[in-house]
Amino acid sequence: MPDATDTDGLTVGQASTRLDVTVRTLHHWDEIGLARPSLRTAAGYRLYTAGDLERLHRIVIYREIGLGLDRIRAVLDDSTTDVPGALRAQRTQIAERIDRLQQLSAGLDRMIDAHERGLLLTIEQQAAIFGPQWNPDWAAQARELYGDTTQWQQYAERSASRGPEEWQAVADDVAGFDQALGEAMDAGVTPGSPEANQLVERHREVFASYFPLTRQMQVCLGRMYEADPGFAAHYDGIRAGLAAWFRRLIDDSARAHSIDPDTATWQ
Repeated sequence: MPDATDTDGLTVGQASTRLDVTVRTLHHWDEIGLARPSLRTAAGYRLYTAGDLERLHRIVIYREIGLGLDRIRAVLDDSTTDVPGALRAQRTQIAERIDRLQQLSAGLDRMIDAHERGLLLTIEQQAAIFGPQWNPDWAAQARELYGDTTQWQQYAERSASRGPEEWQAVADDVAGFDQALGEAMDAGVTPGSPEANQLVERHREVFASYFPLTRQMQVCLGRMYEADPGFAAHYDGIRAGLAAWFRRLIDDSARAHSIDPDTATWQ
C-alpha cells in the first residue's frame, strides 16, 4: 500500500460520513477484500482515494438495491458478469417484494378495520347473510362493550380474513345448529343426556368461528341467552321456551365437567 500525505485521500471516518455507512462496515469490506483503501499515511492511517470512493459508491448503491456482497464483487470485478442481467434479476426480486409488501399492507388495513368495526361487510351484505332481523349496529355495540378483551381481538382476526362467502358459511352453521336445537327440544331431549351434551359440544364448535369458547364462558353465554331480551327473543322465536331450555342443557353439561354454573365466570 503506497504511502501518502494526509491530504491525498479520506480517512475511514471521513469516508464513512461521506457515504453514510458505518466505520465498522468499511472495516468489514476491507477485511474481505471488497473495498480496500489504496493509501496509507506515514502515521499508519488508511486513506481512500477518489477511485476507492467511486468503488465504494457503487457498492453502496448495489447493496441498497439488495445485491449480496458476493454478487457485488462479481459485478465489480468479474468481466464475464452480465451486469444488466444481474440488475434485471434484482429488479424482478424487488418487484416481487413490493407486491408482497402491498399485500401485507392491505392485510394490515383489513386487520385494523376489523378491530375497529368487527364485520367487514356492507349493510346490504349483512342483511343478505344474517337475515332481515340483523341489526348492523350490533358489531359496533359489541366493540363498545368488549373491544378491550382477548375474545374481541380473536374475533377481529378471524373477521379480517373473511369475505361474504366465509360469513355465509358461518351463518349457515349457526342456522343449522338453531334448527337442530329446536328439533331436539321437540323430540324431548333432556338436559344431561348424551344427546343434550352433544348439542352443547356442537354449540362450542359452531361458536369457535367467532373465538374459542371455554365451558365456563359457555355457561355465561347460557345465562345471557335466557336473560337478554334480544337473545331470548331469538331462541324463543325458534321454539317457545327454548332459551331457558338451552341454558339448562349448558348448565348440566358444565356440571358433568366439574363446573358449578352458579359460580362460573368468563374465563
